Amino acid sequence: MKIATWNVNSLRARADRVEAWLQRSDCDVLAIQETKCKDENFPWELFERMGYEVAHFGLSQWNGVAIASRVGLTDVERTFPDQPTFGKAGKDPVQEARAIAATCGGVRIWSLYVPNGRSLDDEHMPYKIKWLENLKTHAQELVAVDPAAQVALMGDWNIAPLDEDVWDIDLFVNGGYTHVSPPEREAFHAFESAGYTDVVRPYTPGPGVYTYWDYTQLRFPKKEGMRIDFALASPALAARVTGASIDREERKGKGASDHAPVLVDLAD
Repeated sequence: MKIATWNVNSLRARADRVEAWLQRSDCDVLAIQETKCKDENFPWELFERMGYEVAHFGLSQWNGVAIASRVGLTDVERTFPDQPTFGKAGKDPVQEARAIAATCGGVRIWSLYVPNGRSLDDEHMPYKIKWLENLKTHAQELVAVDPAAQVALMGDWNIAPLDEDVWDIDLFVNGGYTHVSPPEREAFHAFESAGYTDVVRPYTPGPGVYTYWDYTQLRFPKKEGMRIDFALASPALAARVTGASIDREERKGKGASDHAPVLVDLAD
């Protein structure tokens, strides 16, 4: 079975590319982030005509997560337990469409769009850290209850956990940028301490291997990217991984998302 994650940065704007990529990649399950649409204007037919069942969680023109599967899709869960809400000072907090889960081919897939901290002193940063802490608690409970549980935490984590995961770590650290701060990295590595494994990095090692390139300042042709899209697997699922890749080619050309798809191959 082949599973993948991809921040498409507006599904309706990239429907043709998503359809072509699914046909080309022969992917069985795709976790999607930043659909940027509500359920009522989600392009359901795009997936249905290719034999995929779809679960989507979208509340506005922002965020939005989905799972498309051709190996079954059951037990859909929108938001994880105790998923934090967010509201700016003086406004009512709201639940953002950032997490959806479904069981596909025996694997519990979570499609995750982790909040962006925006800046180190922005109110989004404590929201981001709490969001990750509560997700980790849930993920840890899944394997504590059932050590054989096959769980994939897939998506755009908005964190570069290692220095080699950004094109210029000095720029990020000295500039006080997000994605590389100690609290963010600690929150990411907490999942590893909870028993989850980054199953893509062993097959895509080294500096300069990225999943995201900003549209501005010619970041892609300059190879100035970041590795921020990950698939973390529970112990039982990690044991089934036979390969992984980052489809950098999909970042090329007109109308590309600023993220590349990340794929994981699983043994039967």
